[in-house]
Amino acid sequence: MQSKATITALGTYTPERVVDNDYFESIVDTSDEWIVQRTGIRERRFAGEQEFTSDLCVAATEQLMRQYNQSVDDVDMIIVSTTTPDYAFPSVASRVQARLGIPHTGAIDLNATCAGFVYGLCMANALITAGMNRKVLVIGAETLTKATDYKDRTSCILFGDGAGAALVEYTEDAPGFLSTYIGPTQGEGGIHLYRTRHSAQMDGQPLTDHGLMVQNGREVYRWAVKTVPSGMHAVTQQAGLPLSDVDWFIPHSANARMIETICEKSGFPLEKTLMSLEKYGNTSSATIPLALEIGIREEKVQEGDTLLLYGFGGGLVHAGVLMKWAPGQKD
Repeated sequence: MQSKATITALGTYTPERVVDNDYFESIVDTSDEWIVQRTGIRERRFAGEQEFTSDLCVAATEQLMRQYNQSVDDVDMIIVSTTTPDYAFPSVASRVQARLGIPHTGAIDLNATCAGFVYGLCMANALITAGMNRKVLVIGAETLTKATDYKDRTSCILFGDGAGAALVEYTEDAPGFLSTYIGPTQGEGGIHLYRTRHSAQMDGQPLTDHGLMVQNGREVYRWAVKTVPSGMHAVTQQAGLPLSDVDWFIPHSANARMIETICEKSGFPLEKTLMSLEKYGNTSSATIPLALEIGIREEKVQEGDTLLLYGFGGGLVHAGVLMKWAPGQKD
């Protein structure tokens, strides 16, 4: 079924507090040089003590409305991707509805970790193309610094907070979505990246049960550099296009070395790849909209460009979207 959806607006938000690599030298055995060489990250943003994921979602949506002169009053579905909700329930999406006063909308959270924003876009496209909705607000937002183990020198340097919001709307003549792809889940790999709540084991294996993120970076790296290149080709082949037709690749900004290897294995030029990690670190489901916003601000991404968005992370899950960038165009 041909898509009937397109992205008409984008907004982002990052907290005010900037934390550079020097901060971590005082709490763990590391250095700015070590962090940059291994991750590409130079700084990240920390949410305030009383600043939570719903606050970032609202701020990103408000920026979207200002920048694109858009209203969200007629949004009929809100999808928020996050692993760090304000509460177990109510959902972050319902808090966004209340804060923005959107009168007639559904609201749902999803947890696909660092693939969450792309999963949300896939869902929005499907809902609109199936005729269930006409205007969906998709938000990827995290306050990961509230769930980070600052005794783990290999992971605490990675994470930051941020949010990105996109409006996905019905269109008849100029769909922006060329193809969507949700890759096979590898649930047995969940042991390599998790955050516990109640269970102290997974598949019979004991877990570190302190309520903070735990990551086996080496195993996640191996999985990503093997999985993502084939997924990139799958999503472009589904649209009947070669990977060389893509103007900009926008992967989850997990680690610069990882992205370099993915580009090398897929045959895609690193210079046509957009990342947000240098200034914002790993913001999980927010990295892709943040990177897209950077590309737009730096006048790299132009109207009509073909974009390949690809998210991957804990689960282990991955998903891709191929689209034409044409904000503001709708019937």
